[in-house]
Amino acid sequence: MTTTANRELVTIRTRASTPGWPEILAGAVTYAASYLLVAVLLPLIEDEEVLGVVGLVVSGVMGIIALAVAVLIRIRGLSAFGFRRAGLRHMMVGAGLGLVAYVLGAVVAVAYMTLAGDPQNIQGSYQAAAAGGVLSLVVTLVAGSLITPLGEESLFRGVFANALMSRYGPWIGIITSAAIFAVAHGINPVLPVAFVVGLLTALLFRWSGSIWPGIMLHGVNNATALLVPVVLAAAGT
Repeated sequence: MTTTANRELVTIRTRASTPGWPEILAGAVTYAASYLLVAVLLPLIEDEEVLGVVGLVVSGVMGIIALAVAVLIRIRGLSAFGFRRAGLRHMMVGAGLGLVAYVLGAVVAVAYMTLAGDPQNIQGSYQAAAAGGVLSLVVTLVAGSLITPLGEESLFRGVFANALMSRYGPWIGIITSAAIFAVAHGINPVLPVAFVVGLLTALLFRWSGSIWPGIMLHGVNNATALLVPVVLAAAGT
């Protein structure tokens, strides 16, 4: 077999063992179907605290289901989707960047609301759940800083960013996946915040080769966003 043929065979095998358009499409269709179902059913919950917790859990579960469908398409293994062991340094950087993401997100959210004239707080139910007492706070933190990041990172970084980076290069994959992640949160003040988180987690994924540092970043960002209003409210009483 010639050297050129060997290289082509390696390329074919590599592409077959990494996520690509089949996984992107399978994950996207599954996530979109789940999103539509949730959009119909979630507003039926009248209790704002319960709505907040359920919303956070569902956000994570949708991503996990979409990942499962993508995995079953061809590859049938989680390692190719970034579920690999991460080093302590990568995890610590992820935790630190989670705080950075929160600060940057707050700045861009205020800028968005000022420029767009859109003062709505679409995360009010999450904050209500966090402020609903000790038990409600614990459940909300578990949902928001563990389940939501696991599901969203599984799909948006493990499938989308992963596949796009391997096909079109790191920067196209990083920026495009972050944009998709932002738009998935809706055209509202959360959009620029999600874009910041998406950029940083995709960069971490590229650097570490693992999805876990991005989950750490995402979890710290979410936990901080849930805790800060509770702390400020307690300090003001």
